[in-house]
Amino acid sequence: MKNKNKSLKSLDELINEEYGPRGLEKREKFEEGYEAFRLGVLIHEARLEKGLTQEELARRCGTNKSFISKIENDAKDVKISTLRRIIENGLGGHLHLSIKF
Repeated sequence: MKNKNKSLKSLDELINEEYGPRGLEKREKFEEGYEAFRLGVLIHEARLEKGLTQEELARRCGTNKSFISKIENDAKDVKISTLRRIIENGLGGHLHLSIKF
């Protein structure tokens, strides 16, 4: 869909202006931060969809509420093994990882 108003910019255009094209160090750092943020949002949304509190999710996967909160709020890096426990034991899902080039 084309913009009729020439002064409107897409999100991609704004990101390119602020951080440069993919491949630049500044842009890559932005993309890394976005992916970490996105992971927290996905866990948060899945937890709410399952009707769980942070405390209930933490108990199911053998951690504590503050750790879940830190992950959901992008304040904590998480190991893949811990992420797997949260997804599989806590949320009853399946962790699927992929690599894109």
